[in-house]
Amino acid sequence: MNESIIRQDIIGSRNLSSFLTMIILFLAGLGFFLAGLSSYFQRNFLIITETTEINFIPQGIAMLFYGTGAIGLGIYLLLSIIWNLGSGYNEFSKLENIVRLVRLGFPGKNRTIFLSYEFKNIKNLKFLIKQGLNPRCNILLVLKDKREIPLFPAQILMNPLETEKKAIQLANFLNVPLESLVI
Repeated sequence: MNESIIRQDIIGSRNLSSFLTMIILFLAGLGFFLAGLSSYFQRNFLIITETTEINFIPQGIAMLFYGTGAIGLGIYLLLSIIWNLGSGYNEFSKLENIVRLVRLGFPGKNRTIFLSYEFKNIKNLKFLIKQGLNPRCNILLVLKDKREIPLFPAQILMNPLETEKKAIQLANFLNVPLESLVI
């Protein structure tokens, strides 16, 4: 690592959690969809269980609906993984006195999201720990105009001790104060 540049790579959608969720949603959705079709046609399309006994109205229709929804979400997750949504990097350069945040979005002419801020516009860094049912930990870049930009995606569960070390390292590198916030 160069002492005048810090670069942090961001994984994005291509992670184990996304793969597992996509597979589970797709298989469960396919099961529900086939069970709904079996109840309509009175013919068993599933090998693992007997589904012709299910009444089409209302259970079969509900199973078709939930199966279609789960398959749709599975396809959305598959496309997110293929497009690698949210991946990119954070770059902090003392040579240019610039912070660059680069992320990939949905395909199109504005696929790459590029944010650039000068060091003089940075007020401080916030080390955020949220506890409770959906715990998370993140570092926020706070600008002088009071905008707070998260440096890591919210879905990534990060170790609080490692994140705190990163926050301290970045605050020292940028020469800005570090604020700790526990919610």
